[in-house]
Amino acid sequence: MKLLPIFISLLFSLACTCGRAQSITTYFTGSRSDAETYPTGGICLMGGATEDDNAMRWFLRRADGGDVLVLRASGSDGYNDYFFSDLNVNVNSVETIVFNNANGANDPRVHEAIQQAEAIWFAGGDQSTYLSYWRGTTVDSLIRSAVQDRNIVIGGTSAGMAILGGFQFSAAGGTIRSPQALADPFDPKITIDSARFLAVPYLENVITDTHYDDPDRRGRHVAFLARIGHSFSATAYGIACDEYTAVCLTPEGIGRVYGDGSEEDYAYFLQANCDAGPPETLANGQPLTWDHNGKALKVYRIQGNATGLRTFDLNDWQTGSGGEWLHWFVRSGTFNNLAGTAPECSSTAITTFVKDESVVVAPNPVGDTPLRIEADWPIQEVRLVDTNGRLVQRWKGIRQQAILLPLDTLTRGSYQLLVKGQRGWVQRAIIR
Repeated sequence: MKLLPIFISLLFSLACTCGRAQSITTYFTGSRSDAETYPTGGICLMGGATEDDNAMRWFLRRADGGDVLVLRASGSDGYNDYFFSDLNVNVNSVETIVFNNANGANDPRVHEAIQQAEAIWFAGGDQSTYLSYWRGTTVDSLIRSAVQDRNIVIGGTSAGMAILGGFQFSAAGGTIRSPQALADPFDPKITIDSARFLAVPYLENVITDTHYDDPDRRGRHVAFLARIGHSFSATAYGIACDEYTAVCLTPEGIGRVYGDGSEEDYAYFLQANCDAGPPETLANGQPLTWDHNGKALKVYRIQGNATGLRTFDLNDWQTGSGGEWLHWFVRSGTFNNLAGTAPECSSTAITTFVKDESVVVAPNPVGDTPLRIEADWPIQEVRLVDTNGRLVQRWKGIRQQAILLPLDTLTRGSYQLLVKGQRGWVQRAIIR
């Protein structure tokens, strides 16, 4: 007669609302023994609707048969069976942890799960909740360490993709649509966040967007890039996915685009045209104009397919296969889209430098405090280049003799700082 209570107890062990003021709810599928495997890293960015199975298989295989952790702030165990058995990729376990409040970030059970995971997936939901719950907490630092030190694979969909860029549209004031964003790029709902969070490789200077085709979010993404240039004196890049599309980034920085090949199944890689300049009109309460003769932005568009063999290289933001270049521009708040051409400029094109002792860069090495650059003349442009000659970040249209550059999300290492003024280009080596 005691079989029923025993059965109920077994069910509770698989899905429990844990104590500690019920800050988390967990769902577990698979083996309780911690698998020690050798994950092969990578990042998977999903567009926000039903997951693409082939992209998800790519994600799971990178875990090398290890333990998969799903983090979310709403919903339940929808990923458990999907990841554990539906995709026919061997994994040791799948655990979903639902955060019921911010206290969950302090739960030792959460910390243990992160330290044991070979793959971490961020579900959809509300990115402002994720940022307020996790940023600056042990959850944040443990995930960052897992990526950098243990080479785990991470990914997310919708809000889970939004938090992976070095710049994030936090949606703290709610969402915003393209017409509204282009009509006033200083609308209070355009909340761009750049405080250090996760520090995902290759995405340090990227702002992502999802559900790109429903509704059309191209215009608001352009407004985001314009605001970043204005508010942070930085050149950002954009990665976006239609709803059923995914971009899977290898540890080498190659983005593979997955989708079912339907008409609206694209990924987009956005950058300001290096031959153009900042927006012609970017002012509070006024429609955005970022035109430059119809060539303000260079965008590489790739239609996803089942193989993921169409790619884009985030090392140079120029080399792609299987896609097409577009020119995007905005005139008086109206978004425009035309066939385009590939970028033709790079940091490696600079071959002549002048000696100018008036250019002072400090502190060096640089930490989490901003890097200060001073010169005896107005600084026109600054480029940050890594040891392979890859352009990491660009600041244009400065026209000041002293500037502060926030580099707290920059990966540690050695870089070259290229400073342009009226006398030419000046080169300085810096260490982060």
